[in-house]
Amino acid sequence: MTALTDSTVTTGRLRTAWSAVHTPVAGVPRWARIAAFAVPFVVLPSSLWRLWAAFEDQVGLGEWAYVVFLSVLSELVAFTAVGLVATWGERFPRWFPGLRGRRVPTRAAVIPAALGTVVLTVMWTAAWVTDFAGVTLRGEPTPDDFPSQAGGWEAAIYHLCYLPLLLWGPLLATATYAYHRRRNH
Repeated sequence: MTALTDSTVTTGRLRTAWSAVHTPVAGVPRWARIAAFAVPFVVLPSSLWRLWAAFEDQVGLGEWAYVVFLSVLSELVAFTAVGLVATWGERFPRWFPGLRGRRVPTRAAVIPAALGTVVLTVMWTAAWVTDFAGVTLRGEPTPDDFPSQAGGWEAAIYHLCYLPLLLWGPLLATATYAYHRRRNH
């Protein structure tokens, strides 16, 4: 009976946490919610590809730790887009010293999100253009062992996993615009 009670309590806590993180703010347009919630999903394929490639290449522990860290960090950064439409993006959390419970100033969310929009759009567009031109972002020839140079299924899977990253900036721009518009009206 105790195990069942513990399981129920844990499930209830997870459901409450999930709801708290994903509950949209009243007045958020549907298109903004879709854009914000899509961001982590457009980042996910590249994160999974990196993990798969590191596993396939049987990299060392240090490189594996780096790949895992980069993949998790990418998803966490992508998830911040949800804060532009969810209730947790409206007020500082209780654990935030000095600001707990206060309303997040509009500029404190919009400026970093807008800068992120520009950086992500430019970065991923440049990465795609240079990759198809056969050069790195530094203008050097792409190494022969780079996944896009392998050809066949390996290159196709690589491109399919990284192609959604072109949407990260525009989706973030959409959510940022909606946040700014909602908070300034």
